[in-house]
Amino acid sequence: MQGNILTPRGWVLGRVHVGEDGRITHIEGVATSPESNPEPYVLPGFVDLLNHGGGGADFMDGEQTVPIILRTHVRFGTTSLLGSTMTSPHAVLLPALQQLEKAGRERPPGAARMLGVHLEGPYINPGKLGAQANSSAVATRDEVEEYLAAAPIRIVTLAPELPGHLDIVALLARHGVRVQLGHTLGSYEDAIAALQQGASGFTHLFNAMTALEHRAPGMVAAALAHAEFAELIPDLLHVHPGAIRAALRAIPRLYAVTDATAAAGMPDGSYHLGEQTVFKTRGSVRLADGTLAGSALTMDQALRNLVDIGLALEDASRRVSLYPAQYLGLADRGLLAIGAWADITVLNRDLEVKAVFVEGEFCVENA
Repeated sequence: MQGNILTPRGWVLGRVHVGEDGRITHIEGVATSPESNPEPYVLPGFVDLLNHGGGGADFMDGEQTVPIILRTHVRFGTTSLLGSTMTSPHAVLLPALQQLEKAGRERPPGAARMLGVHLEGPYINPGKLGAQANSSAVATRDEVEEYLAAAPIRIVTLAPELPGHLDIVALLARHGVRVQLGHTLGSYEDAIAALQQGASGFTHLFNAMTALEHRAPGMVAAALAHAEFAELIPDLLHVHPGAIRAALRAIPRLYAVTDATAAAGMPDGSYHLGEQTVFKTRGSVRLADGTLAGSALTMDQALRNLVDIGLALEDASRRVSLYPAQYLGLADRGLLAIGAWADITVLNRDLEVKAVFVEGEFCVENA
């Protein structure tokens, strides 16, 4: 694949070479500015760490639906993602995790790679459910360890103010799991206590958490004041562009997620999000009462939205690829460099997906 290649050292006009093992062996070319030529953009593939589904399917539906979701999102430039669960009773959640473990063992042909699981609940505050079902629970060590044994859980979202949750944060951190604060009524002080125990991120910043007020600064202020990483949904519905720009100035490695539902990549209509029925209309996904319920966002649109609010393309690219990969500790994804996986998204000059490669496999071609 050739064009304006975004490397860690800047833009190169040339070609990426890939070995039989699906990793980059060489990048040839000369330093360039994309404004100096009409060639396409060759970017690192997008990495989505909060994704509930797409193509009419939900990750809670079982092993057989996972390829549908992975093939849906690869069409929009996503080359790797976490399968995200919904708040559910233990009797539902445990078998769902076991199914995701099976589905993630191999990457289906023509599909994105599932990197593991984002457990978004059930350890959330019932007063900040958002579109989650009312099946929240207080975590116990035994149950958490059962879930960790069932599937490769990479991220857990929880409310730190619930009883015993600071100990759970420490437990998860010892297991190498990234703990994010979200769906929470916790205070600024609760957030600081969780960060001290090993929490490292914030789930869909601004949404389903205590807002910043000057005498009660809340979770949002804790993120703005202390976070190195945080995720945000840049569909321009969940968060106002002005709030996104404020977060960009405060959080060094703020990164984009889609929070996509089964409605992603589908026409307007009714779909499901875990146990909930949701409705896609005019680009948004909502419950019957109008509450935003995840999104229909795809990562290529997230990139375009970030560019539209003023980010340079290379900065926007880092926030859909490099930073989420770094957050998971992945040195071989989210960048185009020798030895990295050949996860590549090629965009035309309008930032529309032209081609996608996953681990060297040619998965998508658009005219």
